[in-house]
Amino acid sequence: MRTFFVFLLPALFTLTVKGQQFRTYDLAALAGQQKLEVFNRTVSSFSEGGQTGIRFSEAPLDGIAWLTGESFSDGIIEVDIKGRDMLQRSFTGIAFHGKDDQHYDAVYFRPFNFRAADSIRRIHAVQYISHPIYTWKLLRDSLNGQFEKAVIPPPEASGWFHVRIEIRYPDVKVFVNGSSTPSLQVKQFSNRRSGKIGLWVGDNSDGYFSNLRIQRAGT
Repeated sequence: MRTFFVFLLPALFTLTVKGQQFRTYDLAALAGQQKLEVFNRTVSSFSEGGQTGIRFSEAPLDGIAWLTGESFSDGIIEVDIKGRDMLQRSFTGIAFHGKDDQHYDAVYFRPFNFRAADSIRRIHAVQYISHPIYTWKLLRDSLNGQFEKAVIPPPEASGWFHVRIEIRYPDVKVFVNGSSTPSLQVKQFSNRRSGKIGLWVGDNSDGYFSNLRIQRAGT
């Protein structure tokens, strides 16, 4: 028999199922309450098409919205993301084990590559990075094909897709739209085993995020 305990707070709630805790974050409420530590972007709330969450502004260089006061080590991160079908203008994902806006690991997507006609572009759909050293460019040049992969089956480039990231240091697995097979499976480069967690967009990219849910290992 399952027991459910639900505690409602202004911007999050915790759901306990069989001893596991899933904390769901109301991103729109967090933005309104200024409980996001935003770097190099502005964020605004939205509600459309059954989704409610936050939208990043578009700007040069990378942008992050850290969850204020939240730390993450091992566990599961789930979120719904929407980008754009615009070449080199849509990079959206999750940053974790962050120290600051320069030191973090991240998993992100290039939606414009999901269904690209070019097979090379398709294998550049989901990417792992570890800043400041292991950028996408360094990893592509030195370890080509190991830290970026295709997403199969590919989502719509400009539609919503669901992401599940499982982190058990140093192992990272990325699942998309409920697939039982990881789209990407890598080992982290950094020795950071915990730190900040947030939403991430890349150079000249905006992005939409909704339904963020985190399960921390051991909770």
